[in-house]
Amino acid sequence: MASAMKPMAFSSLARQFHHLHPAARRAFTTDRSSLLQAARPALPKHALRQQLRRGYADQIVAPETKAKAKKGGFRFLRWSWRVTYLSAIAGTLWFSYGVYQARNPNEQMEPDPKKKTLVVLGTGWGSVSLLKKLDTENYNVIVVSPRNYFLFTPLLPSCTTGLIEHRSIMEPVRNFLRHKKAVVKFYEAECTKIDADKKVVYITDESEIKGTVNTTEVPFDMLVVGVGAENATFGIPGVREHGLFLKEVGDAQAIRKRIMDCCETATFKDQDPDEVKRLLHMVVVGGGPTGVEFAGELQDFFEGDLKKWIPDIKTNFHVTLVEALPNVLPMFSKQLIDYTERTFKEETITIRTKTMVKRVTEKFIEAESTGPDGKKVVEQIPYGLLVWATGNALRPVVKDLMMSIPAQKDSRRGLAVNEYLVVKGTENIWAVGDCAVANYAPTAQVAAQEGAFLARLFNQMAKTEEIETELKSLSDQQEKAANGGPRDAIFSEIKELQKRLRRVKQMGPFEYSHQGSLAYIGSEKAVADVSWLTGNIASGGTLTYFFWRSAYLSMVFSTRNKVLVITDWIKAKMFGRDTSRE
Repeated sequence: MASAMKPMAFSSLARQFHHLHPAARRAFTTDRSSLLQAARPALPKHALRQQLRRGYADQIVAPETKAKAKKGGFRFLRWSWRVTYLSAIAGTLWFSYGVYQARNPNEQMEPDPKKKTLVVLGTGWGSVSLLKKLDTENYNVIVVSPRNYFLFTPLLPSCTTGLIEHRSIMEPVRNFLRHKKAVVKFYEAECTKIDADKKVVYITDESEIKGTVNTTEVPFDMLVVGVGAENATFGIPGVREHGLFLKEVGDAQAIRKRIMDCCETATFKDQDPDEVKRLLHMVVVGGGPTGVEFAGELQDFFEGDLKKWIPDIKTNFHVTLVEALPNVLPMFSKQLIDYTERTFKEETITIRTKTMVKRVTEKFIEAESTGPDGKKVVEQIPYGLLVWATGNALRPVVKDLMMSIPAQKDSRRGLAVNEYLVVKGTENIWAVGDCAVANYAPTAQVAAQEGAFLARLFNQMAKTEEIETELKSLSDQQEKAANGGPRDAIFSEIKELQKRLRRVKQMGPFEYSHQGSLAYIGSEKAVADVSWLTGNIASGGTLTYFFWRSAYLSMVFSTRNKVLVITDWIKAKMFGRDTSRE
């Protein structure tokens, strides 16, 4: 009875508490914890639970609820942290294993005299793409090139200003050839002649250090020509003597030296003001991606570093882009061309379209432009640096091969190939990249896809020969086999192999798939014309610049290159580009 009265008294006390004056209630509340503590032993558990629900539950349950919520939050953070550091550990282990594998190649199969000899000329986009995907155990592979590395050319303009070091975008070919299943012979030499009839290529060692033998010949059963192209001057006098190109590592290094030479000479004591303006006028000929990207990189170099460390050149440094066509970046959409031209105007880069170079001297170029009235105007444009970034020309070895093949007599831009990239007029010679004419633009993207196609083709050819050899052997066995079960079993194997042979031979011709075009235009902005489903997405700006960086970073050859490029970007962001001459 006493225990029943206590809850009623407690409830009555609660009602009286709610009718108290607010000030009295606040004073009373300050000591409610001691009251509750005193009341708790006197009440049974079920009665106390009922009273808590009637008004004081928030005062007693709230701390427990908060503790549970706090505990749940800590649990989530704890699991998140575990997932994060476990992922970091797994990523580090995977990266370390990849580095270990790259540094420790396995033993390779030695060349087999019974196999066909495949000779690959060049280490550019087409040749390297072929070598990466080729099953070298099917052939005796020989690579001939005057350079023993692959160069990631899309980032070459960044090397001219020191944003990226040239070795960061170079991958020694032996680094990945050594990881192939079978030995791949590499000769650092220039191919001087191809004899299609004798199936022989003649090579010469052009390095500074020569041995007792520096000229020899390499026989082949199959040949892939991927020697690329030279810089085209279009017969304009003075270009080769006074201009600089942007195709190889040496070109980027020469441009870098010339930029700093012009800046330092312009600040020489008592230098003539007109000569200062000439020295600090940087002219780029060619409105394609290479010319546009170099112009943007050069202006960035000036804005971010040169004018800070050499303030004397601030008022006279100027970049001009010269293009013979009506606009720059002709392969991009109209809106991106307009955006590029507006961006260049904001960056104070002058664009001279419809301007054709006629002659180049040591200190000026003579150019013919079309005025607003349609009249031709010839003028002299002084320059300190001239970068020629337009056009491709055939290499002598390609010209010589074309002249020796009657079916190539009408070809002018390169080796004409069929839908399987076989050089027309031959049966065992293929061509990829800029030296081939396959009705596609001479770009790195086209060359890479051509090389990958040839790798699949050669792998399929090897499978075909293997199956045909096995079929011949089974056919001989069937002739000698007894009638009945043995003969039927062999016949079943023959039918199965014939099915496989038909599947292998179903490979279609080469078909280029355009993935899009990218170009950096300076001021941390880029333009992109990217294929998406059945159409294209055209974009430009800072977000596109980050996409441009991530896309090129994903395309560089190896993990080593990726790490080096990221390091160079971070270093340039923290400390700026290096303004030393060398």
